[in-house]
Amino acid sequence: MNSPTGRRGAWGIVAILLLLGVHLVRGGAQQLTATGPPRPVAAEAPTRTAPAPARPLPASPPLAVAIPAIGVDAPLARVGLDADGWLEAPPPEHPGRAGWYAAGVTPGERGTAVVVGHVDTPAGPAVFHSLGALTRGAAVEIRRTDGRTAVFTVHGVELVPRDDFPAARVYAATGAPELRVITCGGRYDPRTGYTGNVVVSARLTALR
Repeated sequence: MNSPTGRRGAWGIVAILLLLGVHLVRGGAQQLTATGPPRPVAAEAPTRTAPAPARPLPASPPLAVAIPAIGVDAPLARVGLDADGWLEAPPPEHPGRAGWYAAGVTPGERGTAVVVGHVDTPAGPAVFHSLGALTRGAAVEIRRTDGRTAVFTVHGVELVPRDDFPAARVYAATGAPELRVITCGGRYDPRTGYTGNVVVSARLTALR
C-alpha cells in the first residue's frame, strides 16, 4: 500500500480485503466479567439522516482519539491486516491504546476512516470497554499531525455479528468524511471470544 497521504484510489482495494476479513478485531477480549461491556440499544442503529458533513480535510495521520462521553483519550497507533486478512488491534499489553487502519484514509479525509481497540484484556477493561454506551450526537475527536482536531458526530451505534459482519455497509463510501470506531462485543465465550463487534458510525461535522 502507499503511504497515508495521496492514496485516492486505494480504498477500493482495502474494502475488498476487509470483506474477506470479516472477523475484524480478533482476540481483543480475554476476560469474562459478570455483566460484560455495555451493549448498544437497537434504536441506535445508523440513521439514514446523518448530520450534514463538514468540508473534507487533506490527508494527515492521526495522533490520538478522544470520546468525552465515555472518558476516552488515547494515543493512536498504526494497524493493518494480519496474515489471515483480519483487522489487527494494538497489542494487548497496551490496553489503553487504540489503532488507526493506516491503509485507509486518514480521519477527516473524504471516505471512511477506521479506528479499532480492545474492549478488555487479561488485565481488565481496555480503551473501548464503554464504546457500546455511546448514543447518537456524541462527539469523537481525532487529533491529527497537522495540528487540527477533526470532530465527528455519532449517528449510529450497533452490535453486529462477528461471523456475518456487514462489511460492505459498514465501510461503504458515502461521499462524506466518515469514521468507524470498532471493538469486540456481544456474548463472550472463553473458547472463541466475543460473538460480535460494536460499530460506532460518525461523520465529520467540525474542525478545531
